[in-house]
Amino acid sequence: MHISWLGQTCIKIQTKNQEQDVNIVIDAYKPQKGEFPRSFSPEIAVFSHGLEGASTLSQNPFVISTPGEFEIKNVLVHGIPEPDNNVIYKITAENLRVAHLGVLKKKLENGDLEKIGTVDIVLVPVGGGDYLDAKTAAEMVSALEPRIVIPIAYRCDTDSQSKPVEEFIKEIGLKPELTDKKIIIKQKDLPQEDMKLMILEK
Repeated sequence: MHISWLGQTCIKIQTKNQEQDVNIVIDAYKPQKGEFPRSFSPEIAVFSHGLEGASTLSQNPFVISTPGEFEIKNVLVHGIPEPDNNVIYKITAENLRVAHLGVLKKKLENGDLEKIGTVDIVLVPVGGGDYLDAKTAAEMVSALEPRIVIPIAYRCDTDSQSKPVEEFIKEIGLKPELTDKKIIIKQKDLPQEDMKLMILEK
């Protein structure tokens, strides 16, 4: 599974299921400034807070913008409704369970955490303002107990208002295992004990 960050909460996942490549784009909303793809050609497009402001999608992808359970090309997508019209998505592919917390602004209660269940990888917004702040994001990660945590929605060229990722790194107290534009994760490579922090560059 390949994971890339495109700014704000936008994530691109490239996965292979039964010898077919499946491209998934999460939260492809057009930013007001900065470098961002003009259009996307995924097989699956997922939106955590509606379709307003969505980027151009070509190749007629399967679009998901509501809670529910979906299976497309052997990829399982589970949309979990949360406050403020945010939908958390849990994506299962290649025997990996990935939780994308969307534009979450406040810590989830225990009942909501149970809906998400066990996850291997969590994509957590950390920039404050419209997203979780660094301290609350670190608390969310501790509650979810993923094997790998990847912060998103921090300061970049398309988002000068959010806080830098260094604030979250300090709060979570982990040294980044890897910093790169694209992270490749395989189920067999998941850490068995300690949680790993991986930083995606835009």
